Amino acid sequence: MANDWLDRWREGRIGFHRDRPHPALVRHWPRLGVRPGTKVLVPLCGKSLDMRWLGQHEHPVLGIEMAPEAIEQFVAEGTGEISRYRQDGFDICRQGNVELWCGDFFHFHIQQAAEIGAFYDRAALIALPAPTRQRYAFHLAQLLPPGAAGLLISLTRTLDDGGPPYTVSGDEVRELFEPNFRVMHLEDGEPEAGSGFQESLWAMVRRGPIA
Repeated sequence: MANDWLDRWREGRIGFHRDRPHPALVRHWPRLGVRPGTKVLVPLCGKSLDMRWLGQHEHPVLGIEMAPEAIEQFVAEGTGEISRYRQDGFDICRQGNVELWCGDFFHFHIQQAAEIGAFYDRAALIALPAPTRQRYAFHLAQLLPPGAAGLLISLTRTLDDGGPPYTVSGDEVRELFEPNFRVMHLEDGEPEAGSGFQESLWAMVRRGPIA
């Protein structure tokens, strides 16, 4: 899976990338009540412009991405000074209030996530095959403090020809996340003509006592 993802970026096969912030993020993020200044974790972030949108709305952003090409394209297409450093096995690139950690999401641990208080997943869960999705949901939960809120976008399609992106049903979303999150289904998008892709949007809040 990792090699396929890296090959996609090297070869420019990134049809999943959107040239503007996701409209569901713009519509629904304010409903979460995440305070300005709260750092937002964006797993498997690519070069998503959703990160810039979050940054423009007073959120520091920490994106984790395996493909260095994605990170380099993100900063090249942005403006502002770029700083680079290395920490705990990750090469980190910062531009404005977005910092991008280049490496494996599963090697990112709670000690590195101390300041994170929210999350946004537009294309992480659906990029992972079924055996890895349970590991992803558990790992995400370990990185977030109780009360941390976020949005997740899942995907189904009428003709499932494999992936990525992979079909993740609503039942699977609930099975994966409800042990550790309060899960609320917000909306289903319109099926895309031709592909049959249909997105579903979920709001989640990490369970547990809030200090």
